[in-house]
Amino acid sequence: MKYEDFLVKTLGKCAVISPLKTTQREDSPVYTFVQDNERILYDVRAESFENYRETGEIPVSFEKAGPKENIFFEPAKTKVGIVTCGGLCPGVNNVIRSIVNQLTYRYGISRILGIRYGYEGLVPKYNHPVVELTAEMVSEIHTSGGTFLGTSRGNQDVGQMVDTLEILNINILFCIGGDGTLRGAHAIYEEIEKRNLKIAVAGIPKTIDNDIDLIQKSFGFETAFSIANDIISSAHNEAQGAYNGIALVKLMGRDSGFIAASATLAIQEVNFVLVPEISFDLYGPRGFLKLLRKRLDERHHAVVVVAEGAGQDLFEPSELETDASGNIKHKDIGIYLKEKIREEFKAKGIPHSIKYIDPSYIIRSAPANANDSKFCNLLAQNAVHAALAGKTDFVIGYWNNEFTLLPIPRAVAKRKKIDVEGDELWWNVLEATGQPISMKNP
Repeated sequence: MKYEDFLVKTLGKCAVISPLKTTQREDSPVYTFVQDNERILYDVRAESFENYRETGEIPVSFEKAGPKENIFFEPAKTKVGIVTCGGLCPGVNNVIRSIVNQLTYRYGISRILGIRYGYEGLVPKYNHPVVELTAEMVSEIHTSGGTFLGTSRGNQDVGQMVDTLEILNINILFCIGGDGTLRGAHAIYEEIEKRNLKIAVAGIPKTIDNDIDLIQKSFGFETAFSIANDIISSAHNEAQGAYNGIALVKLMGRDSGFIAASATLAIQEVNFVLVPEISFDLYGPRGFLKLLRKRLDERHHAVVVVAEGAGQDLFEPSELETDASGNIKHKDIGIYLKEKIREEFKAKGIPHSIKYIDPSYIIRSAPANANDSKFCNLLAQNAVHAALAGKTDFVIGYWNNEFTLLPIPRAVAKRKKIDVEGDELWWNVLEATGQPISMKNP
């Protein structure tokens, strides 16, 4: 990684004095304005600092987010669009509400359009109407899960989307979504740049799996594993209530097992965690079924948590299917494990009772908890500050407990995964469950 890769693009000179400065009175907030040269270090270890000092290299860092004393867009002439894309996630409505409130009450911007049903709303053939958003209209939406604006998956014609932005006279587009949404936002930016338009594109990361790279955490994740914690607690009760009771819980995590790992650490009642980052065998002396049987022999109950993307190598090779967003459709590892456990134990004459629980859609459509709600508000407010200052092709991030600005191409270059060899998180999971480091046979 190079310092230059983390420089966020700007539409031009900021010549407008921010309303945050001009409206400051004795009874109004006093803002600490952020300068463009304020940076947040990527690596804060002392040895890295020493290395940079010795080599003279510029440390890799992120631009610090926050309000600017001078901004690019004149609020009275600014029109904003907001779009939500991809799967549901706790906190989407909080972000929408906070964007609208920040634009309305802090910057005096009243022309705010909600784009319905994701990027489809920017393509004429779908004929989705836009919604004129006001602070009053969104005042209560944060109490509900889902998305007030609706969502969709799939690539759309970029030229047509930018045509619509021009027709609607939109100056800033806020894109709330995950990896696919951010890739779409970057494509929109490239078309805008090609046409030499002054439209800012701002990304707010939405991924319940917490798998966007170079962002410490994304909104909705904390709510997800908190709800999962309660579900696992109930599953544990089910397992304990029967002789050789097994509770098998499938959680979200297409490519990364952060929800499964974090929920496990929260509840401390899980015996096996299966995540996409580590393959495992079903059979053999070190296979999962052998270890599960050993657990039942010792304690007569077991709780197993599996992330949806785990164990995909156990299935017979077949033609890969993808969803509308281009994500590989995984086989259902939860149902597969349930059948294999039942089949194996029945064949060996081992009495057991297995309960399978898949709460995925319940979790992702829930409203945000208090801490996530707070985080959503801060993400949205910092995204508004940056966009009004003419920053574009960026995603608002969070690193070393600071809000940051990150170029979209860097954020989507790869997926964030659990580092099973060097990350404390995974070693803590192993300690909490007591499962072996590997469930692969020699």
